[in-house]
Amino acid sequence: MENLKANMILDATGLACPMPIVKTKKAMNNLEAGQVIEVQATDKGSTADMKAWAESTGHHYLGTIEEGNVLIHYLRKSSNDEAIEKKHQNIINNEELEKRLEASESIVVIDVRESAEFAFSHIPNAISIPLDELDNKLNELNKEDEIYVVCRTGNRSDLAAQKLTNNGFANVTNVVPGMSQWNGKKTGIND
Repeated sequence: MENLKANMILDATGLACPMPIVKTKKAMNNLEAGQVIEVQATDKGSTADMKAWAESTGHHYLGTIEEGNVLIHYLRKSSNDEAIEKKHQNIINNEELEKRLEASESIVVIDVRESAEFAFSHIPNAISIPLDELDNKLNELNKEDEIYVVCRTGNRSDLAAQKLTNNGFANVTNVVPGMSQWNGKKTGIND
């Protein structure tokens, strides 16, 4: 799928457990925090293995797509998100955003996660602008819109909210804790 951008592609086809995980672990060491790896595997047990391994190491399992007999897993390398100091003053929790979305159609939700994260699961009608692309997309946004910024945990969205505010956007709110705990309506490529 061309809309799923990975920073690294790892071929683990033909390998049996535990080799897809062993190779993924080694490859993950070469990624920077926040980058996405695509792991291609034919071991049918690799989906459960990838999920369990990601959970145990703190990395983020994004999802798996089947193409023929190949399972294509997407994982995002963990970062020290918790160490980032939150500075943006306007904050809303997931439940409040869900209520506002149900009550108003004039809200703009910007999802600043990586494109692969967005593709697997996002708030309906959210706009995907990965954090590293935000500077180049500022002119595509209306500075007067009521904007809610979301990411996985509220940390990248905090940085994005600060950036938007610093560039003259009047009504920007960071959504915490973000998609990691979003219980509202979602859509994605598997829906």
